[in-house]
Amino acid sequence: MPISPYVLLPRASSVQETPASEKGGGGAPAPLLGDAGLLAVPFSPDLEPEVGLPVPVAALLAHYEAEGAAGEIVEVPVAHGDAVGRVLLYGIGDGSASALRKAGAAVARRGKGRDAIRILLPEGPVAALVEGALLATYNFRIGEAKSAPVAIVEFVGDDVEAEVTRGGTIAEAVSFARDLTNTPSSIKTPAWLAERAVEHVVGTPEGGEKDGGDGVRLAAKVWDEAALLAERFGGLLAVGQGSVSPPRLVELSYRPEGATRHVVLVGKGITYDTGGLSLKPTDNMKFMKTDMAGGAVVAAVIGALASLGTRIRVTGLIAAAENSFSGTAQRPSDVITQYGGRTVEVLNTDAEGRLVLADALAYADAELEPDAVVDIATLTGAIGIALGKDLGAVFATDDGLAAELTEAAESSGEGLWRMPLIEDYVPALESSVADLANIESGTTFGATYGAGSITAALFLREFTGGRPWAHLDIAGVGRSGADEGIFSKGATGYGVRLLLEWLC
Repeated sequence: MPISPYVLLPRASSVQETPASEKGGGGAPAPLLGDAGLLAVPFSPDLEPEVGLPVPVAALLAHYEAEGAAGEIVEVPVAHGDAVGRVLLYGIGDGSASALRKAGAAVARRGKGRDAIRILLPEGPVAALVEGALLATYNFRIGEAKSAPVAIVEFVGDDVEAEVTRGGTIAEAVSFARDLTNTPSSIKTPAWLAERAVEHVVGTPEGGEKDGGDGVRLAAKVWDEAALLAERFGGLLAVGQGSVSPPRLVELSYRPEGATRHVVLVGKGITYDTGGLSLKPTDNMKFMKTDMAGGAVVAAVIGALASLGTRIRVTGLIAAAENSFSGTAQRPSDVITQYGGRTVEVLNTDAEGRLVLADALAYADAELEPDAVVDIATLTGAIGIALGKDLGAVFATDDGLAAELTEAAESSGEGLWRMPLIEDYVPALESSVADLANIESGTTFGATYGAGSITAALFLREFTGGRPWAHLDIAGVGRSGADEGIFSKGATGYGVRLLLEWLC
């Protein structure tokens, strides 16, 4: 499984009363390690570990100069029948969500290759710890795994069922987004992506409606190539015309009874990006199977809403296409007509994400009447240069929406930095033959104005109809280069936690 399965056990499962003469650590209860012989127990400067050990716990921590920082671990061998077990004293820092998330990930990674790890939860909100532990077990591999994560995670605590369920639901949603994004493009065509997204939400790849329980209706619809042509989704058709795998537009609907607010999420779903005739260099092309990360996030978020119980109406749009090159591919200097009638001069076919997003944004404005629109996309390499690998970018036309998303990002542990929409840069999008150009007219990326991520956002804004809108550029944060913390090498699923925190 992509993340390890988990169970919740009562706190009594972690300790057992033993005769005083056999108790370690000054008479503390001795640990029940479980079948795998691995028990993790929290501590901090304000929290003493609840575990019996062969030596006094305070002296042990002093010996290792352990301070209880988030993710700090002191490993202690203990008797486990005829074998040797391990107790992991794990630091939880200040007990904040970010500290607990880090602690959970550190502990879960210590269980790698084992049958199970038993984690004693601290008091209070622990959803972030559960989320961190499970995400650290994520594994995507086609073929036999070289080193498997822990087979099962046992969380131990009382009156924490809701917290464990929330943490598990969010981790599973992130895992689903990572799975879609990590899947090779030899499998992941636009049609395949559409089927997986629809199946995830309504249970069948054919679409239709489903009762989500608690007064919630779930629905899914897919536009194939013929429908896109009939309804004039010119951006999707232009980007996809060079590939043997035709484009798709996916609409996923979450409708709870009594909803008074409607949010539309739009995800870029480029299942592979060669750059088209404006061909990418080989090194830049290696990871382009992840160029649909935004679409994966949208599908994962819609699929998790019912479990988390939000009462906001949410519609997800995934604009899916493969940007390839062939005799039928669009050419630099082509003029296309986007959904709704705006014309665009395509000066660089590698600026394709904004073309498919523009169709979806224009459709949302014209047909869905949302109160707010948020798009998410691996849109520009420029944003990775500006903000690096730890911060996503948010561009927004509404200060309140920007503040809500930034606050949700901080709570969820996904860094986000607001970037400006600079009006002086709007002339960069002027075209002599169309309403707009898809990059700076007559130049390569950023030659005069620079700020490629800003001009890309300004382009998208043209299709939002003046509604409250935010654009999340996740090109720098959508992929991890290493197994570390909650991340595994490959897709990060960035945006799932942020958007679920915002909506739920």
